[in-house]
Amino acid sequence: MAQNFLKKSINILLTRQTNILSAAFIIMTTVVLSHILGLIRTRLSFSIFGPSNTLGIYDYASILPDTIFQLTIAAALTSAFIPVFSEYLVKGEEKSAHEMASTLLSVGLAIFIILSLTLAIFASQLLAIFNGGHNFSSGDMQLMANLMRIIVVGQLIYIIGTFFSAMLQSYNHFFIPGIAAAFYNVGIIFGILLFNQFFGIYAIPLGVVLGAVIFVLFQIPLARKVGFSFRPTINFIKSKGLNKIFTLMWPRTIQVAVQQIGTIILAAIIAFMIEPGRTHLLFNAAKTLMFAPISLVGFSIAQAAFPVLSREKNNLNDFKITFITSFNQMLYLILPISILILVLRIPIVRLAFGADKFDWPATVLTGHILAFLSISIFAQALIVLFYRAFYALHNSLIPLIVSGFSTTLLIILGYYFVIIKQMNIESIAFAFTLTNILQLITLIIVLNKKVQGFPRGLLFLSPLKIFLATFFTGIALYVPVKLLDQLVFDTTRTINLIFLTGISSLIGLSFYLFLTWLFNVKEATTFLLIFKKIGNWKEILSKRDEAIDVTRINP
Repeated sequence: MAQNFLKKSINILLTRQTNILSAAFIIMTTVVLSHILGLIRTRLSFSIFGPSNTLGIYDYASILPDTIFQLTIAAALTSAFIPVFSEYLVKGEEKSAHEMASTLLSVGLAIFIILSLTLAIFASQLLAIFNGGHNFSSGDMQLMANLMRIIVVGQLIYIIGTFFSAMLQSYNHFFIPGIAAAFYNVGIIFGILLFNQFFGIYAIPLGVVLGAVIFVLFQIPLARKVGFSFRPTINFIKSKGLNKIFTLMWPRTIQVAVQQIGTIILAAIIAFMIEPGRTHLLFNAAKTLMFAPISLVGFSIAQAAFPVLSREKNNLNDFKITFITSFNQMLYLILPISILILVLRIPIVRLAFGADKFDWPATVLTGHILAFLSISIFAQALIVLFYRAFYALHNSLIPLIVSGFSTTLLIILGYYFVIIKQMNIESIAFAFTLTNILQLITLIIVLNKKVQGFPRGLLFLSPLKIFLATFFTGIALYVPVKLLDQLVFDTTRTINLIFLTGISSLIGLSFYLFLTWLFNVKEATTFLLIFKKIGNWKEILSKRDEAIDVTRINP
């Protein structure tokens, strides 16, 4: 009996997700787990090292390795690999798909190794870009170089795991890649716990290496189950799919390069501030909290919709219905989370990072940064969906141009605020929010024209209702938070802080559900039905898909 239970459990884990909402549900579940573990990892780092300049140096050391990772393989996987690989599968050419995939992985690893060796050899010279304000000592810069060399090793292994994830998602397998990503954080946590007493700050990059190994090993069984066997080869001539990937990915690669250059320049600008390591660390801590709902809602729904949009690129009616459905579902989920973060920013920061060494000034500053960033959470989540829509249409040029303009504007604003006006880190957060909202507006206009116009009622009426409900929810949420904080709970104690956050969130979300139901928002009915009959979720999702199919037949 136990053996049958284990066998059934394994089969459930290995089952393909056959519709967007069920796939998004699986992705969201694993993303929640991943972010919980990520917050534990970050809190553990703060509890050991504090929001210190040393921990900030590690933060700076990870920027360049992440840049070459994004340029070598991530750009290809996010923009071109899944559409091309899926096209092979639709045609029944699975063997050719696997050969193309092996070649792509071989090329990506080769390029990464060459670039990473360059980073390792010329680390001191390359990292000098982060010391334009001369606020890091020579010892700090040497530590930064050593940390970066270890991080590069972890990134090399992580590339393989990321490749497996993209391939498995092409087969509509989302659970195992998501769990593997979550256990990447487990590896880092173990690394910090095991090595910090012996190696100090070096425990974190050692944990990165351990986490990357776990990330890969977790996905190998399912990769073998779908028939993939890695055969190192570099053959550009025979692989038409690889040539198509290179054709599709170059705008995305340039886009990533522009974004990463923007990240590097922004970090170099922040380095002109006092205590640059600590300041940059707190800015990234606020971004971590901001990106949690973006990953949970934005990436989950966009990732689940991407293969479907890719298959529907030649049928614009189906494409538009799928996109609008995903757009409204994402907006419905992301906006109330954004308002919760805005109103509850200080309690959230204290719960996430409030270890003994995370002092009150650090808490307040992180909360101020988070307040500005939270305003653009909805925009950043939707941008992910718009990018996937353009990639599904085999158009990477438009995201490149729009993203490049946004990044350039962010750099200009950052330079003006910090170097010329000598403003503080909150000004960078404001610039970040402003540029992302402008980018979303531009993408809406361009995609609407590209698909020959979305139905105006579907694209604007439901979002308008959701925005109104969110606005009133924010007002309704602010009052109980202030009352509970000042009259009921002593929020110097963690348990009371948890109660304050939990009760306030419950009140706010309940009011939001009521308003969206009152405003007759279609997404409210869908999700309320799911929550009401959660035990029968497969039937609900099946009915939802049937409803979408009917809409497509009679748009």
